[in-house]
Amino acid sequence: MAPHSPHPTAHERPAEELDRRRAAVLEAVVSEYIGTATPVGSAHVARAPGVNVSSATVRSDMAALERDGYLVQPHTSAGRIPTDKGYRFFVDHLAPPGVLGAAERHRVRRFFDRVHGEMEEMLERASTLLSQLTPYAAVVVSPSHGSATVRSVQLVSLAPRLVLLVVVLSDGSVEKRSLEFFEDQGEEELAREGAAIQRAGIGSDLATAATLVGASGAGPRIAEAVARTMREMAEAGESDQVYMGGPSRLAESFEAVETVRSVLGILEKQLVVVTLLRDVLDRGLSVAIGTEHGYEPLASCAVVVAPVIIGDHESGAVGLLGPTRMDYRQALSAANLVSAELSERMNRRSGRGDD
Repeated sequence: MAPHSPHPTAHERPAEELDRRRAAVLEAVVSEYIGTATPVGSAHVARAPGVNVSSATVRSDMAALERDGYLVQPHTSAGRIPTDKGYRFFVDHLAPPGVLGAAERHRVRRFFDRVHGEMEEMLERASTLLSQLTPYAAVVVSPSHGSATVRSVQLVSLAPRLVLLVVVLSDGSVEKRSLEFFEDQGEEELAREGAAIQRAGIGSDLATAATLVGASGAGPRIAEAVARTMREMAEAGESDQVYMGGPSRLAESFEAVETVRSVLGILEKQLVVVTLLRDVLDRGLSVAIGTEHGYEPLASCAVVVAPVIIGDHESGAVGLLGPTRMDYRQALSAANLVSAELSERMNRRSGRGDD
């Protein structure tokens, strides 16, 4: 099912019309339920900071919030829990920006100061880091490098008939492919061919470089093999790659095994995950709650997203997926910090940031 934007029904009271007292009651219910996963009663809310009214008044306010769709009573004798609409009001109007603790912030910055290696490894490790900062599953969507330009091309001899093609792109990514030949490739000849191919391809995107390499004047066998491989790299580079961190943590977040299975099934479909995160960002949101994202199997989930910015464009994203009762302040602060550090590192690799 394609994502869609929710449309409030006519009987719903606009979120902005909640008065201050009922907003405080709602905030108390949401905050308590996020922490305990237990329906919240009026006696507890009456003691919450910022409420300062009797239990009877709280009961009346909670009943009104239920009528307006912000709360629901799961059992006759139980307290109440937030609805998706209640969470949305909480996120948009009540939850101040969260800040990770000093230890977590230091951990993130130390990670990005020390992480080295290829971009794919950095993204995979970043997804694990993000999942460790929260109790939720983390997703990192890599930037597609279809528009990245070639910085260098190297041909490295691995064996007399086996050559490693190494292409470094302007976005910091490194593509490697093995090329096999029917005849031996001498070291000196390989160096000459590599220099001709580099001169032809450098500064162009992969698809253009493939065409230019084919007419580079390099030996036809090597030029043809490199051009064909670059075209394959260009086609693969148009697809977003998804790196998943901590999917097993979902089992701790949901009580129903079937829900966990359903969510894990969705996360295995990379195209769905990419579409989900990009749709949330395209709608100008950083949080999609419950049915807001339009994927029925994720109706009991919330998604927190932050973009990765390279140059002036959104190129990639980081996200967290958990239950609708997730700690939104913590999740947003973790996603924003990791996306900011990831953006800075990737801009440096692409030559857009300070070294």
